[in-house]
Amino acid sequence: MLAYLATKDQFLVDAPVIEDRVRAEVKRKLGHDVAPAEYNSWRNSLGNAMANVMHSPEIPGDAGVAIEYRVNGRGYRIDFMLSGMNAAKRESLVIVELKQWTEIEFSELSDHVRTRLGGGIHDTVHPSYQAWSYSSHLKNYNEYIYDSNVSVTACAYLHNCMDSRVVNESRYEEKLREVPVFIKGQSAELRSLINANISEGTGTALLERIDRAVIRPSQQLADVVGSMLKGEEEFVLIDDQKTVLEKIVRTSQDSLTGQKRVIVVNGGPGTGKSVISINALARLTGERLNARYVTPNAAPRAVFEAKLKKIFRKAEISHLFSGSGSFTEIPSESFDTLIVDEAHRLKMKSGMFKNLGENQVKEIINSARTSVFFIDEAQKVTWSDVGGISMIEEQAAFAGAIVERLELTSQFRCSGSDDYIAWLDEILGIRADTANYFSLDKFDFQIFDNPEDMHQSIKEKNKANNKSRVVAGYCWDWISKNKPKLRDISIEEFGYKATWNLTSDGSEWIISPKSVEEVGCIHTCQGLEVDYIGVIVGRDLIVREGTLTTDPSARAKTDKSLAGYKKEFKEDPVSANLKADEIIRNTYRTLMSRGMKGCFVYFVDPETARYFKGLLPK
Repeated sequence: MLAYLATKDQFLVDAPVIEDRVRAEVKRKLGHDVAPAEYNSWRNSLGNAMANVMHSPEIPGDAGVAIEYRVNGRGYRIDFMLSGMNAAKRESLVIVELKQWTEIEFSELSDHVRTRLGGGIHDTVHPSYQAWSYSSHLKNYNEYIYDSNVSVTACAYLHNCMDSRVVNESRYEEKLREVPVFIKGQSAELRSLINANISEGTGTALLERIDRAVIRPSQQLADVVGSMLKGEEEFVLIDDQKTVLEKIVRTSQDSLTGQKRVIVVNGGPGTGKSVISINALARLTGERLNARYVTPNAAPRAVFEAKLKKIFRKAEISHLFSGSGSFTEIPSESFDTLIVDEAHRLKMKSGMFKNLGENQVKEIINSARTSVFFIDEAQKVTWSDVGGISMIEEQAAFAGAIVERLELTSQFRCSGSDDYIAWLDEILGIRADTANYFSLDKFDFQIFDNPEDMHQSIKEKNKANNKSRVVAGYCWDWISKNKPKLRDISIEEFGYKATWNLTSDGSEWIISPKSVEEVGCIHTCQGLEVDYIGVIVGRDLIVREGTLTTDPSARAKTDKSLAGYKKEFKEDPVSANLKADEIIRNTYRTLMSRGMKGCFVYFVDPETARYFKGLLPK
């Protein structure tokens, strides 16, 4: 979404009051006010610095200008973009990352510098890397740009900085070759870069096409794990993702000779937790550190290992992946780094009968010099899930570890739409966020009146690349476990019958070629993603008299997710119902956020279907 769109000539007319124009557009389009610091930065960076650069007859007057373009949902914003045609008559885009920094120091983190931010000196991504990551994201995720082969050029302009020795130091040479950094007094050089890439104006049409384009990742995590473990970062990490990765690498190195460390990374669905986890495993393994990817959920491990079998022998990869219950008897600091994905699924006890160990969080921290926990507390989906930020920090303190908490804010699943996740959280009653801008044009969300039609639609989508699946809430007993010919899920009025996935392919169900015929559950899809997800919502999530509520009794007897509910209900019914309500809502939130391009839903309860249809964006 663009906050401001105009031609170069109109921008120069608006420049004296550009901060007011941009603030008004942000309020109108995004529905929120801006902080005084951001308002003032627009005046300095846009009204003064960029206006001075643009005052040149060599830059076409009808070149397009965009300000505050949201790269990915509501997360990241490109400061300034120009569009037009280059000398080869190819559509061309120039990205300018603007910084008001004055003094810059070296950082110990790769691709980072240190400067004053928020009242203190902090590590932040080098402006050249930041601008490069934005351009790479556009070229790899924006459908119009990669389909139309739009030329994308990026640079950074530090218009208050008078000393370029740090930002242009040789350690940043690789990115600087692609994305130059200009400082105060170099407006002419920046102007030359613009002239070299935009020789003809085409108005705002190109920018509008880019803004309307579908955000569709060109690659998925499961397809590239193998090559990343060979040392290739095929997923470009943006801003806080890159910072988290480098923090993990640096902290792991520091802890080899220093104090035990714990990093807690908090982020919602699709914010890149698994991408960063695998990148970190690749980096640390490449540096010969004893690192391991840990997850309580077997499905991600099974999928990663299945992909890697094509490249490595089983013996070469088995030590890279582990369940969370493997550390009950591990000597202290046996590992350099343990990277825990889906940490919200950690348990107290381990083993098949939950009778081993004391606390999985405690045992993981004890077993490694550095422990990294990727967590989203709104994805706790069973009664025994105890992984929480407060517990991790408490156990870290007991172990005498240094703790650092990091945040991932913008999500890259669901066609890059933070707004879909915000809308989903709002309608499921998980988090209040009425100011979302979810659009059906950006993410294919459909409600079906017939489960057979929904499943057939998923099968059609699956023909393209075997990346579409159907899942359901666990509201049907697993009767096919011992009698494979029986059908577990039966919706009589439509003649719909299907089998749970649990016997045929196990944890590799989501990538098995024939499994699109079956129905998956939370246990075989959490932590993974597909292009299109079909979700059957059972009677455990229903609407009555206009209120969305949950019914634990509608869960199947064979479902272990709520094991413990009845016992706690006898002791404290209010607490038990609140916990069960949270688990059920979290389950559907997780299921409905597995799709990267679309989510098709069938509600067993008609009143619930009508309710959700009424909440669809108009």
